[in-house]
Formats: sequence, C-alpha cells, structure tokens
Amino acid sequence: MQRRTFFQTLFGGMGAAMLSRHTQANERTTLLQESPLAGFQYHRGNAIWPFLREGEKLSLVRESFNGHDSDAVAVYFRNDKLGFIPHRENRTIAQMLDRGEKLNARITRLLDENNPWRRVRISIFFG
Repeated sequence: MQRRTFFQTLFGGMGAAMLSRHTQANERTTLLQESPLAGFQYHRGNAIWPFLREGEKLSLVRESFNGHDSDAVAVYFRNDKLGFIPHRENRTIAQMLDRGEKLNARITRLLDENNPWRRVRISIFFG
C-alpha cells in the first residue's frame, strides 16, 4: 500500500494534508546570503514596485557576457529585470549557477525609500 493511500485510509481526508505537511517539513533549504538589490533604479523596478511583495519568488539569471562584471547575476521578478546581486557579493552565487546548482531567491524586505540600495532586500537559498 502506498504511503498516501495508507494515511488516507487511516485518517480519512486528513491523511493527505498530514503527508503534505510532513513532506514540506523534510524539504531543506539553506540561506546562502541576504543582499540589497543593485541597479534597481536602472531597470523595471520602479514600474513594477506596486506588484512586489515580501516573500515573492525571484529568478536568478547568470550574465557571464556582462561587460561590467563577468560574475554578474541578474535578478528577475517574473519577466522583468529588477537589478543585480551586488558585485561584491556575487562571485559564489555566479560559480554555483555556472555549476548548475539549484538556487532560489525571495524578496526579504521592501522599503518605500528614495535610496535605491535600501528599497529591496533579497535572500538567496540553496536547495
């Protein structure tokens, strides 16, 4: 008997919910770093500001062709580029992406400030 079927039989409809929570609890991620978002003011950040929320998932895209920084890692919200991982903090992330490591990023903090370095803070997770 499969585990899901066993739990559904044992606990009725609650079995599937318990299994889902159990599976989520066993999924592990490791926080690699928390960073401000560089270049927010030069990309689509201000246009999509009203749509951003803390906890929102972001995409990391390696830009090895970038003429300013060979370790550049762009940060996207859906299909819009928000900015980059700061140059002083991107080397390890770039190397991990180059190796095909699975990294996840989320918005950690949003502040409605004039200083673009303080507006968006992101967390990057491994796993």
